[in-house]
Amino acid sequence: MTVALFAGIAVSDYAAALAWYERLLGAPPTFLPNDIEAVWELAEHRSLYIEHRPGHAGHAMHTLFVDDFDTVIDDIAARGLRPVQRETYGNGVRKATFRDPDGNEIGFGGAPAEEHAE
Repeated sequence: MTVALFAGIAVSDYAAALAWYERLLGAPPTFLPNDIEAVWELAEHRSLYIEHRPGHAGHAMHTLFVDDFDTVIDDIAARGLRPVQRETYGNGVRKATFRDPDGNEIGFGGAPAEEHAE
């Protein structure tokens, strides 16, 4: 069975959110289905999209687990965004949390640092 993920994020200011997510994700949207949505395909069958829905904005909580955590976070920082929180859990798993202009939470998780130190 193939499972596709299409995770949506409601935003109040589409233009501001579009610019912010382009900085966060390092690329323009993969496609624009209409005037109020933008979609980024993060990996095959895994997409993140924003949609202009002011009454629902600010409540999303998504975490993307990446195998190159340090590189991803460094690349985002080079584009001018800093995490609002960084955590390392008891098992060594790391997480950096970003908040968009509406307060939606987008986290990036990664394996313990020692698993990648070679």
